[in-house]
Amino acid sequence: MNIILAGIIVANAVISYKGFNDLSFFRKYEFHVGSIRSGEQIRMFSSGFLHVDMMHLIFNMLTLYFFAPTVIDNLHAFSFILIYFGSLIFGNLLTMMFHKNDYSYRAVGASGAVMGVLYSSILLEPNNELLIYGVIPIQGYIFGILYLLYSIYGMKAKNDNIGHTAHFGGAIGGYLITLIKQPSLITDHTFIVILLLVPIIILFGMAKLGKL
Repeated sequence: MNIILAGIIVANAVISYKGFNDLSFFRKYEFHVGSIRSGEQIRMFSSGFLHVDMMHLIFNMLTLYFFAPTVIDNLHAFSFILIYFGSLIFGNLLTMMFHKNDYSYRAVGASGAVMGVLYSSILLEPNNELLIYGVIPIQGYIFGILYLLYSIYGMKAKNDNIGHTAHFGGAIGGYLITLIKQPSLITDHTFIVILLLVPIIILFGMAKLGKL
């Protein structure tokens, strides 16, 4: 395993474990709109290393473990770091944009960063197959489009505790940074690039029309 990937996984595990056992630590560093708007900007970053429980942590780290090598092999370690942390911040910025007036809104998790890496890997190798629930095969780019559309539905429905906005923001971050780092993808995988852009346009179109 790449040493940088291993370091990120270990950091998530150690900080999350601390949060599991220390509620004051968890509350101090979680994403909380009211606290961030009062000046605690560190939460925009630190919240990405906290998780609600062990299953939340394991799911995110396993997803990262499986998809990060595609990004590292194609773009190298520095670009992987840029995509991971850039997507983390993109996810939290989009969350702040949509929840800026909900001062009680809270969230934690590396999901935004992980989704950025996942979408980067889809752009780089769009025909790779994913296994939903470990058994249902689906091509990466189809999964990407369906997941973004599901995230829009989740943002609109607001009927669960999943941070759909951070997922979507992370995916946008991974999408943009990957295209900036490797613009040849626009000509090499034009159809896929456009398809993955459609849900993003839908999201901001709905937001503009007040449908979210």
